[in-house]
Amino acid sequence: MSTATMVTTKWVIDPTHSEVSFKVKHLVISTVTGYFREFEGGIEQTGEGFEGATVHFSAKIESIDTNQEARDNHLKSDDFFNAAAYPELTFRSTNFSKVAENKYKLVGDMTIRDITRSVELDVDFLGEAADPYGNHKAGFELNGVINRKEFSLKWSAVTEAGAIVVSDDVRLHLNVQVVKQ
Repeated sequence: MSTATMVTTKWVIDPTHSEVSFKVKHLVISTVTGYFREFEGGIEQTGEGFEGATVHFSAKIESIDTNQEARDNHLKSDDFFNAAAYPELTFRSTNFSKVAENKYKLVGDMTIRDITRSVELDVDFLGEAADPYGNHKAGFELNGVINRKEFSLKWSAVTEAGAIVVSDDVRLHLNVQVVKQ
């Protein structure tokens, strides 16, 4: 009886068709959206479907963009990310499991600054398609929440009225297109 060899398929993030964003409450009354403009990553899938795949991702802290230069510079400072000492944030999956049709739970180790924590993301698989140039692509939307203080992004301030300037919870939102290699 012969044993079938499992084929490993590699996918790489297509940065021109992907977006990495985060949202943070400001003064409890509004939300600030930011982006990482430079990032890379991929998926290694064995067999059919994405269950059990491994995912890796990194983003350059210097590429942070909240549409406000002074705020971006503050985020890059030691009050938050300390881009000079810790130029990237990284993510490596520990589990990628199917929870429903086209829905997955992605668990992995996220490292920000020098701190690594387990993070859980909800993943919607949006399908696969060929682009006009013959590249085979797959689309995913990922969402989750992290507590910034767990990663030593601890700057905080309170207004005279007692409102917190920046919330601890940060919502992560990624729209990712990957290209089959």
